[in-house]
Amino acid sequence: MGPLLVNTNNGNDSFQKGLPMSIQFGIWNFDGRRVAPHEVEAANSILCPYAPDGVSEYTTKGLTLVHHALHSTAESRREKQPYILRSGTVLVWDGRLDNRKDLIRILRGVLSTEPTDVEIVAASFDRWDTGCFAQLLGDWALTIWNARDRLLVLAKDILGVRPLYYSNDLERVTWSSVLDPLVTLSGKQFELNHAYVAGWLGSYPAADETPYVGIRAVPPSSFVSIRPDRETIARYWDFNSGKRIVYGSDRDYEEHFRSVFKEAVHRRLRSDRPICAELSGGMDSPSVTCMADSIASTCPDISEILTLSFYDDDEPNANELPFFSKVEEQRGRTGLHINFSGISIFNFDETESFAALPSQTSGQPKEPFRQQASFLESNGIRVVLSGVGGDEVMGGVPTPMPELQNLFVQGKFRELATNLKLWALAKRRPWFHILAEALSDFLPGSLVPQSKSRHPAPWLTDRFVARHTHILGGFRRRLSFLGPLPSFQANMGALDTIRRQLATKYLPTQPAFEKRYPFLDRDVLEFAFAIPREQLLRPGYRRSLMRRAMADIVPAEILERRRKSFASRGPRVAISTEWDSLSALTKSMATSRFGIVDQQLFREALLAFRNSDKVPLIRVMRTVTLEAWLRHVVQRGVLVNSGIEVASKVKAAMALNA
Repeated sequence: MGPLLVNTNNGNDSFQKGLPMSIQFGIWNFDGRRVAPHEVEAANSILCPYAPDGVSEYTTKGLTLVHHALHSTAESRREKQPYILRSGTVLVWDGRLDNRKDLIRILRGVLSTEPTDVEIVAASFDRWDTGCFAQLLGDWALTIWNARDRLLVLAKDILGVRPLYYSNDLERVTWSSVLDPLVTLSGKQFELNHAYVAGWLGSYPAADETPYVGIRAVPPSSFVSIRPDRETIARYWDFNSGKRIVYGSDRDYEEHFRSVFKEAVHRRLRSDRPICAELSGGMDSPSVTCMADSIASTCPDISEILTLSFYDDDEPNANELPFFSKVEEQRGRTGLHINFSGISIFNFDETESFAALPSQTSGQPKEPFRQQASFLESNGIRVVLSGVGGDEVMGGVPTPMPELQNLFVQGKFRELATNLKLWALAKRRPWFHILAEALSDFLPGSLVPQSKSRHPAPWLTDRFVARHTHILGGFRRRLSFLGPLPSFQANMGALDTIRRQLATKYLPTQPAFEKRYPFLDRDVLEFAFAIPREQLLRPGYRRSLMRRAMADIVPAEILERRRKSFASRGPRVAISTEWDSLSALTKSMATSRFGIVDQQLFREALLAFRNSDKVPLIRVMRTVTLEAWLRHVVQRGVLVNSGIEVASKVKAAMALNA
């Protein structure tokens, strides 16, 4: 019996529950045994709430591929997936192809008149095999099945924006854009991945990790090749450390940045529905919004652009409203404002839906996000623009270290001395302290006193800290004198953090939309990594290039604003007002029974934070979230090392507190 391609598209384009992109799912039994229909049906029952635009399946001996569609562009409505090449290779594509025009020009002899993204990707693979991955610009995840060679390939874009998880054992491999079916339908329990937990408590886990031993994520900028007898992971592309962009004047850098940033925003405006731009009072999201407006003013085919803003008028030093209002004045249009003041931030109510990741039990306020969902749904929005990445890429962190380190390894000591004096004045610190800090990054960690931000939380157990010191410290690596410039090494470290941050995000189901990140465009990143560091940041003048380049596009009040304050009053008040529920959470802690947290020390830390003592706020929040999530999965019985004792005691404690 040959392969069976089934299309169950219901033709309903109404705005329903969904996810931020299309979904792919598959099962391959290595022995050729037919995939049981009830397994696919069970997976589809989990995945269908994420897919408003129909489901298609490809089935052959031992394998089933499933595609759940989400349409956000006119081209996506004409796609037919899974896509079968003339060679018999089958492809499932979840993504947005940004360099369509370039690839169409190269492949014009083999494409239809108006090709879809998936057709272009298929033709690219037909010509270049896995070498095509480096040619695909945009956010994407891809499944390729080669029946002749009995080969499965899973690949992801360079940032890993689109999720793709897989579980490979001796008998089969199962993969999915959503983690839930791999956990709940496996028919087994999983060991808790303590390395993932350490990453969650330190900064972010490694991008290829999940909380479950035996389930991994496809790494960014990589592809996984799976055969019945082996699995390999290969990196298909990386940034060129030797690339340099050097101009003779500031104006040339400003024009080049405006050009690549404009193209990055324009690429992400491809939509056949209204677009929502997240708008805060910082520099990044206003830059995205104002550039989008500038593009739309000369391109009549751009969809309507609306804005959505969060603020908290209880935070006297961190209220965004006065600043994003300036952007709205320039636009001549007010967006949706959602006020967080007085909202509970510790919502850990048990729900019927399974939370596969700790981030899904983060206690986010329900009412503000109901307002957000209603706004997106009522306006038919499926594309949301985000300013994430701007700080990390464009010099938002006001540190001169990479620039000074470059001068040191290049032997430019006279220039180093001049810059040390300038930065010493700007920072109001002795120049030799700044130099010592710059050189300390070249030394082994054992020789350098750790900053407080890199110290593990004091309530973690000694054994857990000893096993995961490097991860808890944020995966810090010392700089090398040899090879790429220190600034390039620092950029790669920042990019790794962004990749890890993106990997912790979960897929919302109410309503369907996809996040797009102009600052994480490959051309923007390559430009920022190749120009002299002093273009991005200057003594007393953070975000130098952006401020200069965007002067005629973004309101002056935004560009001249000092670095945004960190809002801390709300969480402190919340801990005080919700002390009873938090106090109950510290009794018979699941994290303590897993050997992660010292229960008494954490309770003392909460008390200190309640009394306004200096306690790391983010680590308190991460620990509370982890505790809530771990209780959730223990109750669901998905962890093998939770054991009867842990599960029963946690359930008993929760019942008692209730």
